[in-house]
Amino acid sequence: MEINYLLIAIKVFILISILNVWLLRFNKPTSWRGGSAQSMKEEFETYGLSETMVYVVGGLKILFAILIFSSIWLPQLGVPGAAGMSVLMLGAIAMHLKVKDPLKKSFPAFSFLVLSVIIIAMDYL
Repeated sequence: MEINYLLIAIKVFILISILNVWLLRFNKPTSWRGGSAQSMKEEFETYGLSETMVYVVGGLKILFAILIFSSIWLPQLGVPGAAGMSVLMLGAIAMHLKVKDPLKKSFPAFSFLVLSVIIIAMDYL
């Protein structure tokens, strides 16, 4: 029973965090941004990605976060949402490595990758 509450907390945390980053903090500097970027667009520019990719990746992250959250009530949505989020987080880690960021800047992406893998693993237990 406690595992279910932990899984729900993880799903809520992912949704709130992704919405915070992509909607509330989109144009604000954070210590996690790649290179010396001060906004999401600058961060993607640092990685050599187009402005279009900012919105494609952001839209996908929000979509996958909503799928993960919705899986509280519709369990079949959990694995697709978490798998998609995992792929995007692997990409985020790769981008940080590409621009030779300190490892600490990859921590949020790594954390979301781990949480997504937990969601997938719990579906099979």
